[in-house]
Amino acid sequence: MPVAPGPADPAGTSRSTSATIQPNILRYLVVVADERGVDLRPLLKQLGLDETVMRSAALRVSYRQGSAVIRRALELTGDEHLGLKVGSAQHLTAWGLLGFALMADDTLRHAIETGVKYQNLSGAMVVWSAAVGEEDDAFVLRADLPDPAMDPAVASFLSEEAFASVVTLSRLAVGPAFAPKAVEFSFPPPPPRQLDLYDALFRCPVRFGAPANRLVVDPAWARFRMPGRDPVSYASTLEMLDAHMTSRRDQQDLLEVLEISVAQGLPVVPSFAEQARRHATSERTLRRRLADCGTTYEALVEGVRRERVEQLLLRPELTLRDIARRAGFSDERALRRAVHRWHGASPGRLRERMRTARL
Repeated sequence: MPVAPGPADPAGTSRSTSATIQPNILRYLVVVADERGVDLRPLLKQLGLDETVMRSAALRVSYRQGSAVIRRALELTGDEHLGLKVGSAQHLTAWGLLGFALMADDTLRHAIETGVKYQNLSGAMVVWSAAVGEEDDAFVLRADLPDPAMDPAVASFLSEEAFASVVTLSRLAVGPAFAPKAVEFSFPPPPPRQLDLYDALFRCPVRFGAPANRLVVDPAWARFRMPGRDPVSYASTLEMLDAHMTSRRDQQDLLEVLEISVAQGLPVVPSFAEQARRHATSERTLRRRLADCGTTYEALVEGVRRERVEQLLLRPELTLRDIARRAGFSDERALRRAVHRWHGASPGRLRERMRTARL
């Protein structure tokens, strides 16, 4: 459940371009898509995520990469509720050390709070928070979307995947009888014929068009003792998770600083040698640190440029020549090639699509 990217900074970048998310959702998405006869591997390969890379425990993907794969999977499968299937297919082992910590925790509530605390390490794409609710002392888990203006289909997928995975993993941990007290989604209700999908999975009242995405846990279930609780194993695992969190923060700080530097420099992109000098390190060391983050300077620059182009396309007064110049492309042809590589469409078509989506 990583902390998702926040609003773009004044320089025009955000962590959506940084490779900081464990690709657990994408791995399960590939499996579920395979069951429906859809092969997502060519798309992953196009994004630099071939099968060998996807098997790497060190792999991190950017929020943008994850969203692109999800959007395309929804189109190819035609399944509007793919998020429910992907969430239901998951297992605690996919979360590595964090999954083990949750199984060794004391109560279900404390396990959920542990998951929220270490959400950067679990691989989800929403921002989690948890608190005791005002009604009947129920325990409330909330999943906020990183960007309210995101593609509605991707937003629905992420909301459904988030709560489907929580319910599925809770049943694996405490038993199949677990069910939330209520589930609330902020997106509009689906057609009546599709409501059975939610009833079958959650086995509780499900509300749509709510102010926020919330999963309410009855106090009795929140206090339920975890069958695999082990205080010693839990404490030792948390020590390792804390070390991972420190390392992750260092990586995110590096990526964010580099992104801001590139965004502020556009249309001129600082050379890699210049970036190494700014960080008082050698090019070799900086390249290794980026490799540890699962990315390269070239990929980071491309991500910032892509985000800048998308922002500029929303300004109707700018011509393609203006946009190419401001984003650091040599000419309009280079811009067109880049946009087609990113979106499979021309800049004009993408501009129209983005304007329509904002209406």
